[in-house]
Amino acid sequence: MGKKIRVIVVDDSALVRSLLAQIINRQSDMECIGTANDPLIAREMIRELNPDVITLDVEMPRMDGIDFLGRLMRLRPMPVLMISTLTERGAEVTLKALELGAVDFVAKPRVGLSSGLSELAGQIVDKIRVAAAAHVRRLQREPATAATTAQVSSPSSGLLGRLSTEKLIFIGASTGGTEAIKEVLVHMPADSPAIVITQHMPPGFTTSFAARLNGLCQITVKEAINGERILPGHAYIAPGGTQFHISRSGANYVAVVDDSPPVNRHKPSVEVLFKSAAAVAGRNAFGIMLTGMGNDGAAAMREMKDAGAYNYVQDEASCIVFGMPREAIAHGAADEVLPLTQIAPALVAKLRGGADRVLHRI
Repeated sequence: MGKKIRVIVVDDSALVRSLLAQIINRQSDMECIGTANDPLIAREMIRELNPDVITLDVEMPRMDGIDFLGRLMRLRPMPVLMISTLTERGAEVTLKALELGAVDFVAKPRVGLSSGLSELAGQIVDKIRVAAAAHVRRLQREPATAATTAQVSSPSSGLLGRLSTEKLIFIGASTGGTEAIKEVLVHMPADSPAIVITQHMPPGFTTSFAARLNGLCQITVKEAINGERILPGHAYIAPGGTQFHISRSGANYVAVVDDSPPVNRHKPSVEVLFKSAAAVAGRNAFGIMLTGMGNDGAAAMREMKDAGAYNYVQDEASCIVFGMPREAIAHGAADEVLPLTQIAPALVAKLRGGADRVLHRI
């Protein structure tokens, strides 16, 4: 048997600490080596025990979990799994935690805590395993704000000019994807082709995610609504807990958001969105596969390529988790494998070349 994943649980609730420790200790490949009821105790425990992963609550005495996370990721970066609440504020704070470098999060129920956490046990331990293997980076600066992203200067910051409204950009992501998606979208010009996105995320979080991105980007970012027309200059995010794909209505692309079953255990699933790209958009599609665990979307991305799409895949060095990109590459779905910061510039350069050809034909 290999070395066990050593976990410290940080939460001000004695019940939550006990439940999480029990869930962790039931696994043959991990152990809870300590629990702390506030970040100051946790800090000393981390120094002494050197854990592989910590689970971290947000609202705690003496120091807020977000303040603690920011300090931790600047001074001693390590894998952190946030344990957050299913509230609007909980969603906003969780997104801030992901910006600061937390690998992932689990949304704990507001009622029926004991039974609720037990039902989430499989998800919790899966995410601890992913976190233990994640590529964690030191936090160098505070995350971008609307003011700072407005000053972004890159080859992708200028307008594209005349482009066919037939073009569509499809993005799939999972673990680490909220920040990766932001990195792509903030560099897309205001007249970008429409962008449709599936990020693995539970209900209650995608509304805040879309609003956060909308405040940072030149394009309009929103949750997708069933039946709405897909427009250039807009990005549409699959609402958590639904399936999202595109269809045609006459000359227009239309969003389809429904309650169909999970695919590859995911709802929303990248596979569902990318399959519609192959079937509906064909050679007018651009695919982007970003960081994430597992293989969701890899086979469908190959279908996109076979239908004439041009696909970008994030490289291993810049991924938090290389699972989904690795699988896409293994399926032969990638046209280009690039560092995250190069994907938007490469895509915009390709789009700009296409716009030049459109203008030349006029």
